[in-house]
Amino acid sequence: MRDHHASSAAVHDAPPSHPQHPLAARLARAVLFAALLIACAAVAAVAARAATSPVVVMTVNGAIGPASADFIVRSLERAARERAPLAILELDTPGGLDTSMRQIIKAILASPVPVAAFVAPGGARAASAGTYIVYASHIAAMAPGTNLGAASPVQLGVGAGGAPAGGPEAPAGNAGSSGASGASSTSGAQAEDSASTETRKIMHDSAAYIRGLAQLRGRNAVWAERAVREAVSLSADEARDQHVIDLIAQDPADLARQLDGRVVTTAAGTLRLATAHAPLEVVAPDWRNRFLSIIADPNVALILLTIGIYGLFFEFANPGFVLPGVAGATCLLIGLFAMQLLPVNYAGLALVLLGLACLVAEAFLPTFGVLGFGGIVAFAIGALMLIDTDVPGYGIPLPLIAGLALGGAAFVAAVSSVALRARRRPVVTGAEAMVGSIGEVIDDGLHPDSRPGRAPSATGWARVHGERWRVACAAPLAAGSRVRVTARSGLTLTVTPLHDTTSNEGERS
Repeated sequence: MRDHHASSAAVHDAPPSHPQHPLAARLARAVLFAALLIACAAVAAVAARAATSPVVVMTVNGAIGPASADFIVRSLERAARERAPLAILELDTPGGLDTSMRQIIKAILASPVPVAAFVAPGGARAASAGTYIVYASHIAAMAPGTNLGAASPVQLGVGAGGAPAGGPEAPAGNAGSSGASGASSTSGAQAEDSASTETRKIMHDSAAYIRGLAQLRGRNAVWAERAVREAVSLSADEARDQHVIDLIAQDPADLARQLDGRVVTTAAGTLRLATAHAPLEVVAPDWRNRFLSIIADPNVALILLTIGIYGLFFEFANPGFVLPGVAGATCLLIGLFAMQLLPVNYAGLALVLLGLACLVAEAFLPTFGVLGFGGIVAFAIGALMLIDTDVPGYGIPLPLIAGLALGGAAFVAAVSSVALRARRRPVVTGAEAMVGSIGEVIDDGLHPDSRPGRAPSATGWARVHGERWRVACAAPLAAGSRVRVTARSGLTLTVTPLHDTTSNEGERS
């Protein structure tokens, strides 16, 4: 019995195997609570940032070109960095260059931020390249009173037998659509058969491209192909009814409200838009975009090339003047950079440069207008051929070509007149310049030359053009007499008294 009580006492008196320290337990709970607070704060910060991230609005007016492509691509990159919930591309364009259009579409397809193409404001259009961009965007919208379509890459006139441009179109898949594809495809096929192989290749490539974009976004692929082959157009209501666009909105704010809660699939995955209360941030072109938009104008590029050639000419004609050379080289390099951004016909560019070279050669090798006239003709023909596209906004107007050609003609006329005046001007340097000069006898007088075998003459020294010359005269002359040089033989000048020359001229007159 005593052993049992002793063992029980020993068990109760033994310390526990896992002792609990109140201070350590409280510290662990405090650390855990702090970690939970930090995690909640981080989640709240991310959520608040996502909620306050503005919707980026990009506005493009005018033809699609290198400047607008650079603006859209960099704006989408900025929207991705700022984790914007949506990027709205507000379009009003008659079309544009194929290379710039494809650059924009590649950026839209690779964008992690949903892009909504919005044809606005009222009265705007998204023709040609704008239609492709609308089809490539994640969301397509239009404002009331706008239109899109006419996406033919070349002017073929294939719409003569089909539906007129801008007329009502039937929804995809119904009898109207099939009838259009049957009746109008016959005339379209006939037109394409008469077209060149290159034109047909461009047409088929463009049709396949927009059809692929329509299938990617789940839009009306039949009408998209008709927009390319037949250059048809749609109004905003017709585009929505035929499932070409997703919705109609009044302005970017209204579009953002209507898109709230919509599920969109981008390159980053499937996203649910939360744009009902998101602020709008309008992105304006910076100095780089404005600079590109200026120099990428074919008119400006041609003027820069002309100024560059003339500036280098003036520098070569007047070495050391510096300013014409620096300005000319800068303008020439900027003009060539602009040309590589544009669809240039290289035969036209070669003719322009040949014409300018002939105009410059006329100044160095005066041919009394022959080189200059040929240069003007080459320049004018080359300027007409320079831009190889019919896209609106990328042609060089005839008044500009005429003005530059007339400027070149005035330049040639001025150079030729200067050359003619210089040709008639008397010689002022060299041995021939001494003949006719006036001098003054500076020694005691011209004395007769008594050496045997010499013709009767008087020799002495005279000052001519500020220099001391040995002179010979048929008669002796006193010091201080004025004489006129009639000939030169080596270092000896033949002179006559000035009064005799004057009196002889008076008798002849």
